[in-house]
Amino acid sequence: MTRTPSIVDRIRSCRDGRVPFSVEFSPPRDEAAEARLWRAVREFERLGPAFVSMTYGAGGSTRDRTVRVTGQLAEETTLLPVAHLTAVSHSVDELRSMVGAYADRGISNILVLRGDPPGDPLGEWKKHPEGVEYAEELVRLVRELGDFHVGVASFPEGHYRAPDLDHDTRYLVAKLRAGAEYSITQMFFDIDDYLRLRDRVAAFDAEQGEKPIIPEIMPITSLRSVQRVMELSGSRLPVALERRLSRAAGDGPEENRAAVREIGIDVATEMAERLIAEGAPGLHFITLNFARATSEVLARLGDKVGSRTDPRPVTPARVS
Repeated sequence: MTRTPSIVDRIRSCRDGRVPFSVEFSPPRDEAAEARLWRAVREFERLGPAFVSMTYGAGGSTRDRTVRVTGQLAEETTLLPVAHLTAVSHSVDELRSMVGAYADRGISNILVLRGDPPGDPLGEWKKHPEGVEYAEELVRLVRELGDFHVGVASFPEGHYRAPDLDHDTRYLVAKLRAGAEYSITQMFFDIDDYLRLRDRVAAFDAEQGEKPIIPEIMPITSLRSVQRVMELSGSRLPVALERRLSRAAGDGPEENRAAVREIGIDVATEMAERLIAEGAPGLHFITLNFARATSEVLARLGDKVGSRTDPRPVTPARVS
């Protein structure tokens, strides 16, 4: 029986010393957004990412669209999809049902997240009465259900709910020990934060430190947009970068998005080049369902970045 490749298999199959790349999509909210998403999907399909991920709305608000579109990616494209799954607002039975729905569409790669509270992502996190409290528990649940490959989130600056970096590291290692095979970081802009995260995990548990920590990059195309994203994630823009972007945006009622975008592409390319030099196992790009900005960064990186080279056999996972 053939198996759907794991993300670890896929990123390690990149050849000629090149670093693989992957991209993140979000479920569309209407027909126009869906058409835009599929234009981006077809463009990235041509570029050959190692995998693509599909996010999951706060509190399960996009659950049905997430399952449908991720299933379409698995069935109608040559891309390898990773489905997001969050614990917030879901009972264990609902989580089992979601995993089964993914399996029915041939999806065996799942990124497990505790998730943000609906309405206010930075608000109080409340466990569902019949759900799970931590992502570590959700990792175990998914692994117990069948032949799934599980990834988790990691936080170069530390999760905003963690009292300190040591506490954050312990929780990440616990998720890896529970059966996660890799992690994808939250978006960041200070490469040293990523390198320190990698070092902390290796120092805490050398075995888990061998698992890939895939850095996430967002090519900035709007100052207001990136400020909002950072605010909702409890993270921050480096002061020097924010000042640079603010000068480019200007003081008018509408920001100079062309100038901001130029800086954003430069910064994303510089980050990618250093991450490659520092041995990052891959590069994961936030696309906001547009292909152009990420494509420009990839073009600048040239042959430093590789595309998919192996075929993708698809076999639905079995859910017990």
